[in-house]
Amino acid sequence: MNKLGLVITDGVGFRNYILSDFLKEAQNQFEEIIIFSALPKSYFDDINTNKCIIENLEDYCESSKTWIYRKLKEVAHLQNHKKGNFGIRTNLKKNYPTSKSKRAFLIKLIFVWTNFFNSEKWINRYYKSQQKSFKNNATTLRYISLLKKHKPDLVYFTHQRPPYIAPLIYASKIVKIKTATFIFSWDNIPSKGRMSGDFDYYFVWSYLMKEELLSFYVNIKNEQVKVVGTPQFEPYVLDKYKIELSGFMNKFDLDTTQKTICYSCGDVSTSKSDPLYIKTIAEAISKGEIIEPVNLLVRTSPAEDATRFLSLKKEFPFIKWNYPKWVLSRDNHQETWSQRIPTTEDIIDLKGLLAYTDVAINMCSTMSLDAMFFDKPVINPVFGNETNGLYNDQKYLKYQHYARVVESNAVAVVKTAEELINEINLSLKTPKARLDAQKELLKLQISYPLQDTGKRIATKINECIKETI
Repeated sequence: MNKLGLVITDGVGFRNYILSDFLKEAQNQFEEIIIFSALPKSYFDDINTNKCIIENLEDYCESSKTWIYRKLKEVAHLQNHKKGNFGIRTNLKKNYPTSKSKRAFLIKLIFVWTNFFNSEKWINRYYKSQQKSFKNNATTLRYISLLKKHKPDLVYFTHQRPPYIAPLIYASKIVKIKTATFIFSWDNIPSKGRMSGDFDYYFVWSYLMKEELLSFYVNIKNEQVKVVGTPQFEPYVLDKYKIELSGFMNKFDLDTTQKTICYSCGDVSTSKSDPLYIKTIAEAISKGEIIEPVNLLVRTSPAEDATRFLSLKKEFPFIKWNYPKWVLSRDNHQETWSQRIPTTEDIIDLKGLLAYTDVAINMCSTMSLDAMFFDKPVINPVFGNETNGLYNDQKYLKYQHYARVVESNAVAVVKTAEELINEINLSLKTPKARLDAQKELLKLQISYPLQDTGKRIATKINECIKETI
């Protein structure tokens, strides 16, 4: 049997690959699994890791030289693909510095340079220079030593973008070990920056994502891309995360005689108007504008605390709150958000929330897909535009990945308070109106059933090990 190196970069990777069925299936298919973890070892204590060895990834400190070549590579990628792509143009603008620091000045120079030199040929030059900068780096030398010690047949990265995985990618190439990565989210290819490195294999959600990947990364060959679905949603079909209706209603103090509206928040950086949308719904409930009595349950973002909702909690005591049970494992990491780790309890809560609520509302987030797996009507409020003084969340409708959602008619997009309340009433009255469109969208975005996703990925990794590159 083969040995697998599994790189867990963050809390979402922990949920996707440790709390799904992947690890169990991988233990059946591999002689040994070396988990290279950016999370503390102690968080694996309650997991069945009988075939696993856990090695901590260092909190890597990037050198100035490495940083410059990485920024050149990332900005050049955005410059190269900005034409006709609203999401990338927005991301490019967002990354342009406004301060007057030395680093900001360097980034401005990088923007000027890459405006002219951003072809795939130039991007590869920047990447090769970045790779050379890892030579004789202390972190790289340690990773090379670890890889020689454990001798995995393939190193599988559960996220393709964090900069702190780059030394491990380089070390794997030096030791001549195959590498693979999983494309982390549905928006990562069409609207985000360059990957941290080049891999031998790329695991994607769907044939649509494969098409996007080959379009944005012209040097990747068709046979390197493996369509496997995503473990992100696999817990929804696992019995171990099931909660009964009575237990769910009791836990969140919901009235069992009423239907439930669920509002799922994004984080404050992208979903600034969440309090406005929650207040709009709560006021409509108070004024009797909803066609029947309802519960209102709000799930906050795992990436932040509930501080920005305190006034709402005081003003509308009938709102019920689900604060995700994600534990901050440490707060001194370069990307603190990545150190938030989900608990089993939170997955159970989330599955119950999706199964037992009647209308799902969020601002253009992945939670739209989550709700569709449970045949729930989905509403996306986007009140803000470029001229009305509100946070411009209507811009997200133009992002390539979400434009498809809007065009599919699988969700209701509402741009005013009146439209939001009308759509809630319509969804309560005819909850299955968009069901066919939702099924088609899920087929497009996730090409395989949720059942056996972990087994499918483990099997495909084994096949990659046996392939000759």
